[in-house]
Amino acid sequence: MEKEIKNLREQFKKSLAALKTRKELLIIENEYTGRKGIVAQMLKRITSLTPEERPRAGQLLNQIKKEFQDALIKKEKEFSQEGCREEEYIDITFPGQNFIQGTIHPVELILKATEDIFLGMGFTIVDGPEIELDYYNFEALNIPKDHPARDVQDSFYVTPDILLRTQTSPMQVRTMENQSPPVRIISAGKCYRRDSIDNTHTPMFHQIEGLAVDEDISLADLKGVITEFCKQIFGKDRIIRFRPGYFPFVEPGAEVDVSCGLCHGKGCSSCGNSGWLEIMGAGMVHPHVLEMVGYDAEKYTGFAFGMGAERIAMLKYGINDIRLFFENDIRFLTQFK
Repeated sequence: MEKEIKNLREQFKKSLAALKTRKELLIIENEYTGRKGIVAQMLKRITSLTPEERPRAGQLLNQIKKEFQDALIKKEKEFSQEGCREEEYIDITFPGQNFIQGTIHPVELILKATEDIFLGMGFTIVDGPEIELDYYNFEALNIPKDHPARDVQDSFYVTPDILLRTQTSPMQVRTMENQSPPVRIISAGKCYRRDSIDNTHTPMFHQIEGLAVDEDISLADLKGVITEFCKQIFGKDRIIRFRPGYFPFVEPGAEVDVSCGLCHGKGCSSCGNSGWLEIMGAGMVHPHVLEMVGYDAEKYTGFAFGMGAERIAMLKYGINDIRLFFENDIRFLTQFK
């Protein structure tokens, strides 16, 4: 990675030298030091390095990020001293304009809140490709080609072995392949399934998956983590229930429910008079999944869970139709200031 960092420094210097306007400066700033810029992406890749390489790579990347930021600040001062160029001239005699303040999308609110909660519990955020190999999406998760569980996850295939991912679970396998235990990760992003559009289904949705693997991890650890998450996202007065459920990549598996916030568990039309609302699936990682990535299933155990971000947002904000998230109706979106 050191050679890659050196090339990045040279590339940045050339880009900076070619700048002519403040607009170009902002583009360069976002490209190199922005939240999703080149340096940020390289920092995320540190986890794939060996334990010996990580400290040196982290030090170099933080150093180069500081260099880039200082150089950008210096360039901005140069523009200020030169004064406004003709193409940047602003007529201050023009009357002012009112700007409508935007709002954060409710699904994005849930994604950010979820990441913050799990970061506080020691988890790391990882991102993965939306175009995935069949092996990572199914086979490495204990779902072979003839398994009936594939029927409910029918996807959009590019080739027989490449598809749009149906879940963010592949990042669990990819992470375990490149990292020895302990592992504690959260992966959130877009997923795709060939579902008909109705008030609870869309072909594209956002899923949040979590994984923890270490020695002596038990079902009690899973229950503690999920309970803490639910109380932070829905409120401390909510009750959490675990009931048996089947998922090929966990054993035992569980469906997780939270008490209805409208009737407080007494039963109403919103919860089907049951008093409970289903929010996610979870369970202990199947030993076969651990063995597929080279872990010793006799030594290590783990738990995993997955939930739909839209589902959580609908329950938290009282939204009864998932299609509202994608219609871009300003009347709907402005409610989430």
